[in-house]
Amino acid sequence: MKGTYEKVVELANRRGFFWPSARDVYVGAPAGFFVYGPLGLRMKNKIVSLWRREIVLPEGVHEIETPNILPIKVFEASGHLEHFFDKLIECKRCHSRFRVDKLIEESLGLKENLEGLSDDELMRIIRENNVRCPNCGSTDWTGIKKFNLMFTVAVGAEASEPNAALRPETTQGSVVEFRKSFIVMRGRLPFILGQVGKVFRNEISPRRALIRMREFQQLEIHVFFDPNNPNRIYREKLEPYLNYKIRFLRKEDRKTGEIIEMTAKEGLESGYTINPLITYWLVIYQKFFNEALKIPLERIRYRELIEGEKAHYALAHWDLEVYTEDLGWTELVNNTYRTDYDLSGHVKVSGNDLRISDAEGKKILPHLYEPSIGLDRVLFHELMLSYREDEKRAWLELPRYLAPIEVAVFPLMKKDGMPEKARQIYKGLIKEGFIAFYDESGTIGRRYRRMDEIGTPVCVTVDHQTLKDDTVTIRDRDTMNQIRVKVIGLPEKIRRFLREDISIEELQD
Repeated sequence: MKGTYEKVVELANRRGFFWPSARDVYVGAPAGFFVYGPLGLRMKNKIVSLWRREIVLPEGVHEIETPNILPIKVFEASGHLEHFFDKLIECKRCHSRFRVDKLIEESLGLKENLEGLSDDELMRIIRENNVRCPNCGSTDWTGIKKFNLMFTVAVGAEASEPNAALRPETTQGSVVEFRKSFIVMRGRLPFILGQVGKVFRNEISPRRALIRMREFQQLEIHVFFDPNNPNRIYREKLEPYLNYKIRFLRKEDRKTGEIIEMTAKEGLESGYTINPLITYWLVIYQKFFNEALKIPLERIRYRELIEGEKAHYALAHWDLEVYTEDLGWTELVNNTYRTDYDLSGHVKVSGNDLRISDAEGKKILPHLYEPSIGLDRVLFHELMLSYREDEKRAWLELPRYLAPIEVAVFPLMKKDGMPEKARQIYKGLIKEGFIAFYDESGTIGRRYRRMDEIGTPVCVTVDHQTLKDDTVTIRDRDTMNQIRVKVIGLPEKIRRFLREDISIEELQD
């Protein structure tokens, strides 16, 4: 029996949210690359817009765009050439290659993350559990090897070897351009840059649809601050949230899996969340996922990473994870205190002074705190968590404002002037700024089901009564309840229904 994961992947492929790139035309096209269809792209853009509205604009983020390809020296300075690798193991019989921790987790059905284990511990688990190659069934494995995840390229006609790389994160673009951005924006610390951009990682074994890809998109915030004075501004910003509870899986609670709810005040006073700035951003991102993206709080946690798991640049590192029954806990946001690791590395390799002057003229090499959202994973989890089915239908109970089609307009029948009236209403909604869809094909019940399946919150139906009194029925996706309203004022009612958490009955004239 198919689980939610399989059903969502099938729906996404069939209805145009996303599908594997080039696979319909070229057999053997490399995995880990996906096409976003019309519905998926709309939904992805809506998530980006929500992030901009809820975080970028209110927090005074300066959004920039930097190239996907950067000089190889950038990644020498950032430590990616030396440290950015996964652990690879190869089947000796069929020569298939796998990321070893994920091979074990999936083979044994484990929900826990094994990323921090040593090579010896991973090989012991493989031997003791007789882990087999998923492709040929062999248990004959090579030893564990390091595999660098960057795509390197030779840029320019005269380049005889790689002199650049596709970026594995947008961060280095922000770090390299920090001083220039600070000057042109007449900045003061803390100074925040943001990027929406594609990143590239040569994953050993891409899998699970949008969960592990070779090309994906990040929404990154880069907070540069004075390490000697991180409290200015943020102590005041944190004040309203001191009693807000943040959910943590601390490193000492790994064995029990117990999630500790710690108020922002407790986290700050105990030193666990380090300073007001970092504490504030941990609050803001948990609230964003819970309140804006509508993910239940009990499905959200910050997992504290330990040595062996933490990124090479991290002093402190929490992954914001979201739980689904099919996938377990999955990282959606990387939250990292990077200190001055990046800027110091670029100073050393480039020979340039990247310090900036504060208001008093003191030279500072700022520290960096970074929350980085994996956009593709967020979209996939929204689909997973919103999938519903019963004996009559399957539907996506998406947050209404994230639905790729906001309103559908139908004539009950293709006669008696109903299509003409329905098209008039449809065009009016388009002019009002709605993402609307018109359909007159098939029975009305089948048209409703098609819209339910892709998460369209409301359907408008034109019938015989419409032609008499200029009223229409509007139908709620989730309850299937319908009410009758006047065409005049219809846009305002639909807009309210999409933006507010109200029932369809509350729109009754």
